[in-house]
Amino acid sequence: MASPRVRKIADRIQVIVAEMLERRIKDPRLGFVTITDVRLTGDSQQATVFYTVLEMGDQADALERSAAALESAKGVLRAEVGKQLGMRQVPSLTFVHDALPESARHLDESLARAKALDDAVAAARGTTYAGDADPYKKPREIVEDDEDDEDEDDLDEHGRGA
Repeated sequence: MASPRVRKIADRIQVIVAEMLERRIKDPRLGFVTITDVRLTGDSQQATVFYTVLEMGDQADALERSAAALESAKGVLRAEVGKQLGMRQVPSLTFVHDALPESARHLDESLARAKALDDAVAAARGTTYAGDADPYKKPREIVEDDEDDEDEDDLDEHGRGA
């Protein structure tokens, strides 16, 4: 969707379909459906409507029933979209279950497991160092003795005692 016009039409289709599902479509097979996104082709001929279903019982069964209900209501929804948009050619609607929430939930669970494993490794590691507490080498401190200086004075220039 390159043009802003197409994006505005897609946003409007999303609002129209969501309102229709809430107010006018009274199919008992329809669960708690949320319209998450609408993608419209550049020529505005085909609209893909993404939806999610929130059901307390069997998720797969609720998804099947809601998909059948949306497919049967497709004509009514398309007619209302055409009426409210006032377009000469109304885009055909295709309903696709949005897998993004399940993917996000799976990713969150994976991150939580990884964090728990990291915490377990950190707890097992302990707080003592493997080597010295300060592993960096430091320059040697040069200590000058006063006695050595006196002995050096007693030597001649060849290093022999006088």
